Amino acid sequence: MNTCSNAQNIVELNNIKKIYDTGGQKVEVLKNLSLSVDAGEFVAITGPSGNGKSTLLNMITGIDRPTAGEVIINGCPVHEMNENQLAAWRGENVGIIFQFFQLLPSISLLQNVVMPMEFAGKFRRKERQKRALHLLDMVGLADQANKLPGTVSGGQQQRAAIARALANDPALLIADEPTGNLDSKTAEAVFELFQDLIDDGKTMLMVTHDVEIAQKIPRIVEIRDGIIACDSIAAPEIFTKLPQESATVELERG
Repeated sequence: MNTCSNAQNIVELNNIKKIYDTGGQKVEVLKNLSLSVDAGEFVAITGPSGNGKSTLLNMITGIDRPTAGEVIINGCPVHEMNENQLAAWRGENVGIIFQFFQLLPSISLLQNVVMPMEFAGKFRRKERQKRALHLLDMVGLADQANKLPGTVSGGQQQRAAIARALANDPALLIADEPTGNLDSKTAEAVFELFQDLIDDGKTMLMVTHDVEIAQKIPRIVEIRDGIIACDSIAAPEIFTKLPQESATVELERG
């Protein structure tokens, strides 16, 4: 499946509702939420646990479907796709980075990076390993390429996961607490990789509760009770004065 039109708004969510039926009781997790993210933006998604952040990411990646509303990613109407279309679309258009890496433990770091290209049918077969090695080199793991995930550190596993997310050169990167399982020094190094990707033109949405990380991200969207409580430009000097889960300031976006 080819990439849809290259829209200025990489992410366009229009009046998204998500209602779950839990034991006969309906719970509205997202409430008419609308969000636009331009190409090249770096956006932090913050807010208390259980308020809809992960559900929001699941809407954007097509892992889950909205009860109502439109999800348009890089010009693609994701909410209209069937499961096969979604799988093909996701493989080419979205790179996902998880808190706990989710690398396949029985194959090498190199093979973990090659696999998304094989699933999506991207690049010629002989080019895939070369590209995977290039991506591992970019994240500082060229000398670890043939090791199994369990034999390298958590920080190295996350770097490999970043390389895997970049395998098919997606327009959008989604990171769900990508530094939450790392020590502060390693988290900083991983964040610097993210910043390099933004500088190279990627678009990224990152869920984080880490104040030190969040204050370095230009735009912060705070989710509370299924709505956007604040869409703001970060002001680093106030972060130490605010609770970690609401470290934002309500400033009009420039």
